[in-house]
Amino acid sequence: MRLEAITWDLLADRLAERLLDLTPADGGPWPRIAFDGAPAARPGDLAERVSQALRVRGRPSLVVGTEGFLRPASLRLEYGRHDLEAYYDGWFDTKALWREVFGPLEPGGNGRVLPDLWDPVTDRATRSPYVRLPPGAALLLHGPLLLRHWFPFDLTVHVLLSPGALRRRTPEAEHWTLPVYERYAEETDPAGTADVLVRADDPRHPAWSG
Repeated sequence: MRLEAITWDLLADRLAERLLDLTPADGGPWPRIAFDGAPAARPGDLAERVSQALRVRGRPSLVVGTEGFLRPASLRLEYGRHDLEAYYDGWFDTKALWREVFGPLEPGGNGRVLPDLWDPVTDRATRSPYVRLPPGAALLLHGPLLLRHWFPFDLTVHVLLSPGALRRRTPEAEHWTLPVYERYAEETDPAGTADVLVRADDPRHPAWSG
């Protein structure tokens, strides 16, 4: 796959322009976009840039991070802090994401989305208020391992790091998670299946194909 060098600002502009014409596959009024990538790839930064680019074009959006939908520590750390299987399958509350984020954006839904549910620092509910998205507003969901859950995305963006770059940019205390991303790449192939691929080995000089 051929990748084109680009700046982050221009990438955000191009994605925003694409989203202006994006029609949800289920016929609903709210397009849902994934910004997938390991934490070291910082997919949330790109989601925020796209949100800003949409704002100047008069299109509202809501950025939601899956870190706000972590399960309580008693559940996600039940088998230890470094259990790979638990991290792969049990750290994020996918049922809550379906219920609080995707469900309200289905055709006939009320558009009331909960932006976060759980604070991993305090290990308590965030008690954040619901946000009502007007018709046409875009959901920009970012986080790791997004493309293996069958979420109903209308556009998927994967921010890719090579294995070497992923290791360098992941804090040493989190190196235990690296085999999970190797498994994700093998089983899900996000780089090959995403609608838009962004390579970010050098954070100053991204490249993309979309």
